[in-house]
Amino acid sequence: MAAVEERNGIREFAFEKADFKNVQQMLFKKAGINLSDAKEAMVYSRLARRIRALNLKSFSEYLGVVNQSEAELEQFINALTTNLTSFFREPHHFTALAEYLRQHSNVTNIWCAASSTGEEPYSIAMVVAEAFGSFKTPVKIIASDIDSKVLSKAKAGIYPFASISKIPAHRQKQFFHKGKGANEGKVKVVDELRNMVQFKKLNLTDKTWNVKGPIDIIFCRNVMIYFDKPTQLKVLQKMVGMLKPTGLYMAGHSENFNMYTNLVRPVGKTIYRPAD
Repeated sequence: MAAVEERNGIREFAFEKADFKNVQQMLFKKAGINLSDAKEAMVYSRLARRIRALNLKSFSEYLGVVNQSEAELEQFINALTTNLTSFFREPHHFTALAEYLRQHSNVTNIWCAASSTGEEPYSIAMVVAEAFGSFKTPVKIIASDIDSKVLSKAKAGIYPFASISKIPAHRQKQFFHKGKGANEGKVKVVDELRNMVQFKKLNLTDKTWNVKGPIDIIFCRNVMIYFDKPTQLKVLQKMVGMLKPTGLYMAGHSENFNMYTNLVRPVGKTIYRPAD
């Protein structure tokens, strides 16, 4: 397929329905993600940048490169994954986390299974630090994501000041440094908090995970919605199998696993425990 000029609304590269279907199939095969038909414009916009950067001429040529190159497969997945997050998003989960820490003295592992740009695992770390009154705790916080680009941002721990505007002043003071000069308008997570979190690249549809159980609490929020039902069940079975009997699974606001009574039982709003 030849490239065409991007002028008067005409796309730079030809993009047929078959191209979009091939992208959908590739993303499902490589990452287990079901890409909605409504995402066609988004797919064109994001992948056209990669085609341009590689000096290619068509989507089929680009997918051939993705199929042969691990490095470009990573770029492909990074481009098509959505990373919407914020500090203390769905705050009832963090209230439940604080309560769990008060009730259980032997918590050792917490896994944030879709850490995105880091706001979620750092929110977890803040609650853990407050529960122990120290940055030095026995709790290991593992944060994973399939997207290497957002993991790099998460590790850096630098955010616009606006992103912490809803965090109480005492937490802002304790857990963030305000930027000055060229960094004015930004904040950085304090090193002590960053050191509490271990970031890892992980694809939840891989056969093996570089995360070891038993785990006390798993945050896996708004990830399963991108998987088909068989993949959801497979991932949920594997995760629940890693939880302690008293452990908690935190799901996203649009996810519901009440039908899997053999695996989990609800114990709060989008909060589950392994079935007895």
